[in-house]
Amino acid sequence: MYQVEPDVYALVETRQFQDAISHLIVGSTCALLFDTGIGLVPMRPVIEKLTTLPVTVLNSHKHFDHVGANAEFTDILGLDTLFTREYERGGPHTDVANEVDTGSFCGALPRGADMAAFPKRPFSITRRVADGDTIDLGNRTLIALAAPGGTPDALALSEPARGLLWTGNSHYDSTISLRSPSSDLDAYETPMARLAALVSTLRRLLPAHNTATAEPTRLDAVLHGVRTTRAGGGIRTSEGSDRGRMRAGDVTFMTAR
Repeated sequence: MYQVEPDVYALVETRQFQDAISHLIVGSTCALLFDTGIGLVPMRPVIEKLTTLPVTVLNSHKHFDHVGANAEFTDILGLDTLFTREYERGGPHTDVANEVDTGSFCGALPRGADMAAFPKRPFSITRRVADGDTIDLGNRTLIALAAPGGTPDALALSEPARGLLWTGNSHYDSTISLRSPSSDLDAYETPMARLAALVSTLRRLLPAHNTATAEPTRLDAVLHGVRTTRAGGGIRTSEGSDRGRMRAGDVTFMTAR
């Protein structure tokens, strides 16, 4: 866990290969938890050590490594999409078995985690949000920004007053995965253009993987990469029968073949 800004905490799952990062944003009257990680070990006790305020959950998207501890919370926001509703139902261990086997971890395995039977736990969204909705934490206001492409329900989260942007999976400093069946490289360009237009107003990006913070100008680089690859440029390599990489400048995308 890192305090990356006043009353903003990054909860990093460093020993699992996804390097998923959840963020707790604490206001004066309540707090928002943006993503809840894989959920192999309880997250709520950690949150309760950081704040005694009521906590609302909002996910950057509904892939398993961002909603794993949703079931520990009772106030969950989410977009009203079919993709979102499907993930609320959870799923069997077989859906995530290759993500939680011993080869997915570096060092000691999480204590008490049942690697042989861990499921995608179901959860219930209690309130629906839409693009542009604001979330009032008392002394700070956050704005939900729809950012489809990686998934149909992808969100970013901005705090204009402090120049912060939580990018979710729209940007992180590693190979950006667009290889799931729900990913759409073409759709990804529009929200990236929208986010890149904010660069001059931002102090810091807070991604959902790999690094706790990043420079706002990385959004310009990602947008350039998307436009280059969509135009047929960049360097393309095969990663086996089911996926490939597309590199433009210093940005790389993993896509389905």
